[in-house]
Amino acid sequence: MTQQFAERVTAVAPTGARNAGVEDLARILEDQQGRKLDVIAAASALKFHAGNLHVEGVEPLFTEDGVTTVDGIYRPTAVADEGVADKLRIPLAYLRRMRADNVPLLDENVNAWLRQEPERRFMLRAFRGDGAPGMTPGEGVARALLSDSYKRMDNLDLLFAALEGVKESGHPVRITGCDLTDRRMYVRVESEAVAVQARELLRGYRSPFDERSGDELPMVSAGFVITNSEVGAGAYTLTPRAVIRVCCNGLTMAKDVMRAVHLGGKQDDGVISWSAETQRRMLQVITSKTTDAVRQFLSREYLGAKVAEMEEAAGKRIADPTKTIEHVTKTLSIGAEARESILAHFVRGGQMTAGGVMQAVTSTAQTLADADQAAALEAAALPALAAAASHG
Repeated sequence: MTQQFAERVTAVAPTGARNAGVEDLARILEDQQGRKLDVIAAASALKFHAGNLHVEGVEPLFTEDGVTTVDGIYRPTAVADEGVADKLRIPLAYLRRMRADNVPLLDENVNAWLRQEPERRFMLRAFRGDGAPGMTPGEGVARALLSDSYKRMDNLDLLFAALEGVKESGHPVRITGCDLTDRRMYVRVESEAVAVQARELLRGYRSPFDERSGDELPMVSAGFVITNSEVGAGAYTLTPRAVIRVCCNGLTMAKDVMRAVHLGGKQDDGVISWSAETQRRMLQVITSKTTDAVRQFLSREYLGAKVAEMEEAAGKRIADPTKTIEHVTKTLSIGAEARESILAHFVRGGQMTAGGVMQAVTSTAQTLADADQAAALEAAALPALAAAASHG
């Protein structure tokens, strides 16, 4: 039975984007905002049937806009399945195997653990189906199963608050690309007005995309990436990012990240509807923190210091690229497919140094269709530089 049905269930996902403009991202987020449903529910109100999450016995919400019905059927995304596994302490690999090969066993396992603590409460983040393609009337999408103390920070609100903070910082910037996945939102920002020369870092390097020379354009721009997760996959963050102009490779500097975590107090059962004043205060903090972070990250002093740190390790010659890249990817748990791409980019880049390994990692990240994987690989670039420089 279950293989075809299980794939249909887990394939349902919110609309995403890769390398989109900020206007397109905002339109997607606005559409999602109108379909969101967030509810605190006891385990006794939840059960799995045919691989779907059923909600029963939760009071509807009555507002001036009408009645919000919660009870219904919600198809779990892969992210929601991960939340179920985490909250019920079911090994994720086992849950995925049941999803793929034996959905009735999946139902039995999940329901047994839900019945173990019927009063335990969760936050369910969902989308209403609203007649979407492939959805039957009354169906929705289960986006995440989270703690009942999870504090919502929605992508659309945070996007506007963060961009307001950028505006208040006074720095001229441009948004170079936006991604949206089931897990996270990414917004990449660059300031060409804040740049430094990096001749040692780019000596002998050529872009693997168009073979432009780093010696002819040895410039690195300051920037940052705004990241948020609505489904428990990470805090709101603003991470500094250096951009190599000759190839647009991005180097995120995770150790200097600014974070705002999604933790709050316990919340009452039922549909969650925060007051406008609560939302306003939270977003004011985000705007203020963003302004402070941008002023720090978009400075020549900060960028110059980071480039100098890179250049200390980047000049180490690589005698055996295959062994070095194998060592780097194994150390950083980078998969075989990405490893082969990194090696190919390293050869095309022509820079037989630890810096060339770093560049190959970030240029490979640009080619990945999966935005979460691309962001993870970009974040691995500086650790890759260190690993390559210290190898043999």
